[in-house]
Amino acid sequence: MPVSYRDIAADLRQQISHGRYVPGDKLPMLTELQTQYGAGYQTVRSAIALLEQEGLVIAVRRRGTIVRERPEKRRITRSRQVFRDEIGYYFDPTAQSWAALETPTLRWGIVPVDLAALMGLATGAEVFIRDRVMGDPETRKPKQLATSYLPAELARGTLLAEADTGPGGIYDRLEEMGHRPLRWSESVSARMPSPEEAEALNLPADVGVPLLRVVRVTTSPTGEVVELNDTRMSAEEFEIGYSIRRHASARLSDADEDGDEEDH
Repeated sequence: MPVSYRDIAADLRQQISHGRYVPGDKLPMLTELQTQYGAGYQTVRSAIALLEQEGLVIAVRRRGTIVRERPEKRRITRSRQVFRDEIGYYFDPTAQSWAALETPTLRWGIVPVDLAALMGLATGAEVFIRDRVMGDPETRKPKQLATSYLPAELARGTLLAEADTGPGGIYDRLEEMGHRPLRWSESVSARMPSPEEAEALNLPADVGVPLLRVVRVTTSPTGEVVELNDTRMSAEEFEIGYSIRRHASARLSDADEDGDEEDH
């Protein structure tokens, strides 16, 4: 049975995974791979193209196919807690030192279809949108795109719609407007970036790097959604980590542990 391009890609992928080829190494030339696998040119080329799509290799002019350097993973820890410092609330200690790298983009717009239901809004409803590019203020390297959506009737005519929302940011303003204490819930998913997102995060143009997406919904004590934050970051550079505690039903009788009665 003739070897398929998927078979060739799987073998090369395994060799890269096992360290046979390390970042910076050059893979054999296409003609050499043809001989090695007894396959035609197009089959071998399709195998390399698949590895390129996966971000494992890149084609470098006059050098050939090179195993790609990949950034070291950083863990974004979600501890199911919200923190506070002199600036305001924050949700990830790893990112506490990050700052907006440019003035936030402010605009009135339409809530995205996939977020309307989460906000309890009708499709096509107007919202106020705050876009920020977050990153290390010293290196100026972008790390996250953070977009806040606020119901139009809530934001209009308030500091929520101003570039400078004041000490404590939008969450302090929301609590001052009577929505205290705020509550939050999050969901994590992944998707491919738009061209604009890839450019803003300096993702490689020739490699399909997916985004990690953390959507956080802010509600008032009555359950009204007062803000939705959509944070996107490179899934190649970041991973989401959670601590896991034993529920009371899994507690060991001879161990001194704190159970978590809220998880079912």
